[in-house]
Amino acid sequence: MAETTEKQLLHLVIGGELASTDGITFADLDQVDIVGVYPNYAAAEKVWRAKAQQTVDSAQTRYFIVHLHRLLDPDSDKAGA
Repeated sequence: MAETTEKQLLHLVIGGELASTDGITFADLDQVDIVGVYPNYAAAEKVWRAKAQQTVDSAQTRYFIVHLHRLLDPDSDKAGA
């Protein structure tokens, strides 16, 4: 397994149709698009932008970047990112 010198800060890109544009509740959890997990914010943002652009005509559809590294190890990232 290859060693990495850069700290891995996992990010998840997820999206789908929302029940309402006023919240973040998905209309149908079976239809949520789990795009993927990325090693850093920059990579996740690139994919997020592409997915958001593909659904620009659907006001009910939103994509999000979830900071998985903050969920997995909340004490390791006090400074943010």
